Amino acid sequence: MRRHAHGLVLGKFYPPHAGHHHLVRTAQDRCDRLTVLVCAASVESVPLADRVAWMREEHPGADVVGAVDDIPVDLTDPAVWEAHMAIFREAVGRPVDAVFTSEEYGTELARRFGAEEVCVDPARTLFPVSGTAVRADPAGCWDFLGPAVRASLARRVVVLGAESTGTTTLSRELAAHYRARGGVWSATGWVAEYGRRYSEEKLEAARAADPAATWEDITFASEEFPVIARRQDAEEERAARLGSPVLICDTDSFATGIWHERYVGGRNEEVEKIAALTRRDLYLLTDDADVPFEDDGLRDGPHLRPWMTGRFHEELERTGRRFLVVRGSREERLAAAVAAVDELLAEGWHFTDPLPETR
Repeated sequence: MRRHAHGLVLGKFYPPHAGHHHLVRTAQDRCDRLTVLVCAASVESVPLADRVAWMREEHPGADVVGAVDDIPVDLTDPAVWEAHMAIFREAVGRPVDAVFTSEEYGTELARRFGAEEVCVDPARTLFPVSGTAVRADPAGCWDFLGPAVRASLARRVVVLGAESTGTTTLSRELAAHYRARGGVWSATGWVAEYGRRYSEEKLEAARAADPAATWEDITFASEEFPVIARRQDAEEERAARLGSPVLICDTDSFATGIWHERYVGGRNEEVEKIAALTRRDLYLLTDDADVPFEDDGLRDGPHLRPWMTGRFHEELERTGRRFLVVRGSREERLAAAVAAVDELLAEGWHFTDPLPETR
């Protein structure tokens, strides 16, 4: 098998999938150096920077570069070909002696680079998937997607509410409901509330110093809340990379801002900046009216529950987040939550069409 000094893999990677990764790994195995050129059009809904980052993560040994290419594809027009080639040559920046491709245009692309064409699984027998198929049905193609793409596409559902309003119960049951559907949904993740674990550790530390310490002896400082928010987001991101097309979270960094109000007073600007970095698709706010207060050793504010429910509601509305207030019995809350999540999933994923191609 001939080895090449500098190979090239070119594509939209809109979004990248297992077939793309097989192509790149095959090329890496046969080249001293490999450039992966990610070409994105301005009309496409996945930013070029995201695609470049995803490919760099998946292929750290390759030189992944990006270029904006807003020229429609016309494989029959030499002038159009040359306009594309000007973009390609500038982005690649050095001669290429092998072009690895699974596309029908690979022969002409290689010829214009003055390189050898290396065809890799053009019939897509090893990985029967395409970018078009992924855009049409991400859930149906989920097994072909890498962790970073899954994290980007997973629909994130957050259950939040005042203390002792059933958030953990509902979020656990909601995740279990989707896992029970089987198939790709069996990997549906659940993200625990890190703030609770943090609180438990604070209480344990206090009792190590004074065995008689109780939750009423615990105080929080404002600077602790960004720590909680970052850790919550990190655990959410990790779960999104491993799970199904939907992820269920028991609270999030947005809710951490309300908990800051509860324990410290006022807003924490750093927490709000952290919360703004991650997209969530649906919030389920557990109402306090139908759930009796239970003191589990880490709760002390039954009188504050209506106020907290109101603050969650106000901030969800103020920030324009999509949310539903769930009320009633445990069964009624789960049924309402499932209906809301199913509605979200039925809306699908809205990728804009790439530029048209003439072949």
